[in-house]
Amino acid sequence: MPEDITFRQTLVGRCGEAGRLIAARDWSATSIGPIESWPQSLKSTLGLILLSPAPLVMLWGEEGIMLYNDAYSVFAGRRHPELLGSKVREGWPEVADFNDHVMKVGLAGGTLAYRDQELTLSRHGKPEQVWMNLDYSPVLDESGRPAGVVAVVAETTERVLADRRAASANETLEQRVAERTEELTVAHEALRQAQKMEAVGQLTGGIAHDFNNLLMGIGGSLEFIERGLARNGVEGLERYLQGAQSSTRRAAALTQRLLAFSRRQTLDPKPTDVNRLIFGMEDLIRRTAGPSIEVEVVGQAGLWPARVDAAQLESALLNLAINARDAMPAGGGITIETANKWLDERGGKEQELTPGQYLSLCVSDTGAGIPKEIAERIFDPFFTTKPIGEGTGLGLSMVHGFVRQSGGQVRVYSEIGKGTTMCIYLPRYMGDVAPETLEETVVPELGAGETVLVVDDEPTVRMLMADVLSEAGYSVIEAQDGPSAMRVLQSERRIELLITDVGLPGGMNGRQVADGARLTRPSLKVLFVTGFAENAAVGNGRLPAGMEVITKPFQVADLAAKVGEIIAS
Repeated sequence: MPEDITFRQTLVGRCGEAGRLIAARDWSATSIGPIESWPQSLKSTLGLILLSPAPLVMLWGEEGIMLYNDAYSVFAGRRHPELLGSKVREGWPEVADFNDHVMKVGLAGGTLAYRDQELTLSRHGKPEQVWMNLDYSPVLDESGRPAGVVAVVAETTERVLADRRAASANETLEQRVAERTEELTVAHEALRQAQKMEAVGQLTGGIAHDFNNLLMGIGGSLEFIERGLARNGVEGLERYLQGAQSSTRRAAALTQRLLAFSRRQTLDPKPTDVNRLIFGMEDLIRRTAGPSIEVEVVGQAGLWPARVDAAQLESALLNLAINARDAMPAGGGITIETANKWLDERGGKEQELTPGQYLSLCVSDTGAGIPKEIAERIFDPFFTTKPIGEGTGLGLSMVHGFVRQSGGQVRVYSEIGKGTTMCIYLPRYMGDVAPETLEETVVPELGAGETVLVVDDEPTVRMLMADVLSEAGYSVIEAQDGPSAMRVLQSERRIELLITDVGLPGGMNGRQVADGARLTRPSLKVLFVTGFAENAAVGNGRLPAGMEVITKPFQVADLAAKVGEIIAS
C-alpha cells in the first residue's frame, strides 16, 4: 500500500467494519499523528490485524484501543464505535490492573503469554467469567522504541468448562466407584467373618464331638478298672486298659492333626529327596488305592531337594492319594508327578509365594472334579463332603497347615467331569542330600544314678515323668516353674539332663530356662517336652547341639528310652 488513498480504500473495502471505522477516524489529533504519516511497518501491522481471523487488538499509549479487527469486536461483545479509542480502565475496570501490568511489560520491550487465564469481563452488558489464551508483544514507533502492545486473544472458556465438567464427572464416578468398592469390601469382610465363624463352629463342634468320644473311652475304661480294683480283682481288666490306651492314641493323633492345621506342630525338617520318597511309597499307595485304580508315578530327573519333615510329607502325600481314590468310586487313575518350578514375580504373586526356586509334588485323579464353591472350602477344618463316619474333615487342613509351616503352598486345580490336581509347592534346598543308610538300633541301658531335673507345671505329668525315670535308675529332681528350676540349676548339684516343658508359668518359658542354665552349665543336655512347637522357645524347629524335643502325649516308656539315648550320646 504505497499510497495513502489506496491504503484507506483497502481498509474500507477489504477489512470489514473495523477497517471502515479506522479509515474514517481523524488521527491528526492523536499522539500517533495523521494516517498519511504512518510508517509502512505500522500500516502493514494494521493490515495483518484487520485481516486475521483471530481476535487481535492493539493498545497504543494513552490512546487506548487504537486498532482491532471484527473478530475482536465479536469476542469483546461491544459495538464497533465503542471500541475504537476506548480506555481499558474505563471500559473493563475489572481487568484494569491486569492490563496495566501487560502494558508495563510491553512498553519495556517484553513479551507475555498466558494459557487458560481466568478473567471477568463485561460483555453484552453484563460481567462474564471467561478463560483465554493471551499473547502480548510490543509494537515499535518510528524511532524504534516500544509504544504499544498488540494482543492475540483466543477464548478457551468452552473447552475449560467442558474439561471441568469431565473432571467433575470423573471425580463423581471415582467417588461412586470408591463408595461402591468400600461397600463391597465391607460386604466381603462380613462374608469372610461369617465364613470364619462357620469354620470356627465346625472346628469346635468337630473337636467336641471327637474328644467327647475319646474321653468317654478313657473315662469309661478307667471307671471299670476302678470298680474291678475295688472288688479286689484284676481279671478281665486288660481290655479296659487297652481301650483307654487306644483312646489316648487316637486323641494324640487328633491333636497332631489340629496342630498341623494351625501350623504349630513340631517338625523335623531335613534335606529330602522327594523322588526317592514318592517311589518308596508307590507300593503303599497302590495297595491303598485298590485294584480298580491305576497309579502312575512320574519323577522329574534332576529334581531339586527340599528341606522338609519327610514323615509329615509322606502323611500329606498319602492323604492326597486317599482323597483322589475317594473321588473315583468306580475306578480311574491317579498320577503322582514331581517337577522343578521357577516362580517369577508374577508367578509368585499368583501362588502367594516369594519368587524363587520351588519343586512341586502333584497328585491328579480322573474323578468327577470339585465344584468351585466346594473347592474354596476343602482346607477348612472338619469340612467334608463324605458321609458321617467316613471322614473327619481334618486330612486336607492338616496337609495345608504342614505345607504352609514348611514355607510352601498347596494349590487345587479342578475341572468338572475331568478330574482334580492337588499340587504341593516346597522351597528348593540349596545343598546335597545324604544317601540313605541303615541306622543301627541302639537299645538304651538303664540309668546309673544320673541326675535329671524335670520341670513341668502340670503335677500329674511331672509325677509320671519322675516315676518312670526313677524306675529306669535315674535320680530325679522336680520343679514346677522356671524360677524354681533356675534356683536348682544355679546350685552346686550335679545335673546331667534338663527335661522341661516349653510352656511354663512364672515368667520364664522352657527355652529361657535352658539358655539360662547353659550360661553356667554349657555342656548340659536338654530335652524339651511340648504339646506344640512354640517358635519363641524352640527357635522355629532349629535347636542347638545337645537339645532335643519330644512331643506330648507320649508313652512313658518312650520317655525313658529317649533319656537313655541323650545321656549315652
